[in-house]
Amino acid sequence: MFANVSTVLGPLRARVLLVLALLLAVLTPTAPAALAAGNPHAARPGAEVVAVTQVADRQVDLSVRSAALGGRTVDVRLLTPDGWNPHDRRHRQHWPTLWLLHGCCGDYTSWTSMTDVAEIADLRDVLVVMPEAGWNGWYSDWWNHGKGGDPAWETFHTKELRRLLERDWGAGSDRVVAGLSMGGQGALSYAARHPGMFKATAAYSGSAHPLLNDESVNRIMGFFAGQDTDPLRVWGDPVAQRRIWESHDPFHLAKRLRSIPVYLSCGDGTTGPLDPPGTTSALEADFNRQNHALADELRRVGARHVTTNFYGPGTHGWAYWERELHASLPMLLGALGKNG
Repeated sequence: MFANVSTVLGPLRARVLLVLALLLAVLTPTAPAALAAGNPHAARPGAEVVAVTQVADRQVDLSVRSAALGGRTVDVRLLTPDGWNPHDRRHRQHWPTLWLLHGCCGDYTSWTSMTDVAEIADLRDVLVVMPEAGWNGWYSDWWNHGKGGDPAWETFHTKELRRLLERDWGAGSDRVVAGLSMGGQGALSYAARHPGMFKATAAYSGSAHPLLNDESVNRIMGFFAGQDTDPLRVWGDPVAQRRIWESHDPFHLAKRLRSIPVYLSCGDGTTGPLDPPGTTSALEADFNRQNHALADELRRVGARHVTTNFYGPGTHGWAYWERELHASLPMLLGALGKNG
């Protein structure tokens, strides 16, 4: 094309046009940048929403590009309250939030696909936040052999995503957090490690004391190694980097949880009423011992608002976690001033 321009317009004018064309190519936004420029909800540098998808009634997925995750894009599902309209900037309402954290091997869709959370009437005036946390992210900024960096799930959730939701998507500053299994550890850890961020926390079959004994340590190291991951990348070695391990172990954070309501529930790993005949779970049995240890430690350090439901027979499964979500909602919503 430029050879023809040179022939018709002469060398000097052709060079000018070539420079203008190159400038236009450089200055024209790429597809994600153009989306951000035209999207009033795009975040400032650190995290930005690059796509919004309505997946069902009251269910919206945000695709968020995160600096804490090395510039990768992950999804966050919102279960929105009645009247939620973040586009109305003149009359925007900020809603109390319930963060629901998924477990290992799950993702941001787990709660809506595996439970009736979207049909719970008491959640129609609460914004429910269900963020991606990685197959085995463990709600942590990974140690990465002392280098830190990607993935930094804790930074993504507690800083980038929180700020993004509160600025542009109607989330208020009153928050509670709950999670299952790996997400139970995350819910307890986040509440303890970020004082004042959450008004209450609940863990269902949570990894509540991964340093309990060798069995517990070996089990969580097995999770860390999932998907061919170097298990030392997450928290390091449980002996050499014990301080890091303790800083993510809810048992060792018990003093930081004593001022807020805490709900702990777990089965004992034997066949329960919601299990197929003969089903057992060594994982649930381990987590049961961990939760008992945490409950005892919370009481020892003076926690006044601890609710436990150690229901005996029951394995590591969604039927129990859905039931426990319902059972813990009065406590969680009460902390948000939504009942009583």
